[in-house]
Amino acid sequence: MLTVKTIIEGQKEIHDLSVVKFDNPEKWDRIVKGFKNYDVYYLSDYVKAFNIHGDGEPTLFYYVDENIKAMNVVMKRDISLDKRFTGKIPSNTYFDTTTPYGYGGFLLEGKITEDSLNNLNIEYSSLCEKTGIISEFVRFHPVLKNGDDLENIYDITTLGKTIIVDLNSREQVWDNLTSKNRNMIRKANKSGVEIYWGRDPNLFDKFIGLYNATMDKDNAHDYYYFNSDFYNSILNDLKYNSLIFYAVYEKRIIAMSMVLFSNDQLHYHLSASVREYQNLAPTNLLLYEVACWGCENGYKTFHLGGGLGSKEDSLYKFKKVFNKNSNTTFKIGRKIFSEEMYNEMISHRKGELPSGSNTGYFPEYRG
Repeated sequence: MLTVKTIIEGQKEIHDLSVVKFDNPEKWDRIVKGFKNYDVYYLSDYVKAFNIHGDGEPTLFYYVDENIKAMNVVMKRDISLDKRFTGKIPSNTYFDTTTPYGYGGFLLEGKITEDSLNNLNIEYSSLCEKTGIISEFVRFHPVLKNGDDLENIYDITTLGKTIIVDLNSREQVWDNLTSKNRNMIRKANKSGVEIYWGRDPNLFDKFIGLYNATMDKDNAHDYYYFNSDFYNSILNDLKYNSLIFYAVYEKRIIAMSMVLFSNDQLHYHLSASVREYQNLAPTNLLLYEVACWGCENGYKTFHLGGGLGSKEDSLYKFKKVFNKNSNTTFKIGRKIFSEEMYNEMISHRKGELPSGSNTGYFPEYRG
């Protein structure tokens, strides 16, 4: 275990900021589960899969003072490994961080005061700068709304809307559906579509094939194709936090979804379907059954996410039919720890970035 601690002691106050590395999963998860609102995205077994995917080195920051405790999980990325910086900067020297695939950001507990937030910001910013971390990009958690307390630490933007299905009861789930979606669900049932779920390795194999075919048809970016080691990690490491739900019609699987869950929350993670059976609305029935499963097993929310790029596109509109009353927003955060090094990274891309680069991409030097 590699742990870095910064401790400031005065007459009355003690600030403790530590870094927990990925080689100590027991300590990592003990810290995470010590927060009442933790979610699956913070667990060591979740970030392990995305470490395998090449997203960076999972790192947990843990802060304690006399009023609050706080934690943040990030993927730490060596900028020199970006092909656009090959031969331009030394390896293992300059880094940036981003939220693991999905949602995250600092979780706070305790008596949140301006002084505590300022102290957290000072300690966190100082440690990041000293260890070569230049910038951070955060996708705040729409269910936990943790970005609301961090406006003095990050440059925060509300990006768009996401859909949450409340799981207080099956009756509430049904009532919150649009009338059109209820009809689609009835149609799928009457057509003979049946929903099952499980964790058999064969299900994961079938999911991979169907998912990749779906990505092909959507002309998806290479990032959204995952290798077998990634899926093996979900299967073996997240065995208490994941299920495959699947729709069967005439003995053929025609739609599948990977669902993650932890600590009262369900998440629609990855999904795939056979296009020629879309008229049967198998995914409508499948997601409704996921919500019912969540109700029966004591979960409080089922987060479907939003549209591509947080736009209110066809994907968003499809998700919206599962809760016509959802008004959840999705926020992102940006932070630069070293303006000097940030600008130096931009200078290495001179002539490559768009003229007068102001695309909104962050960090700009990766645009």
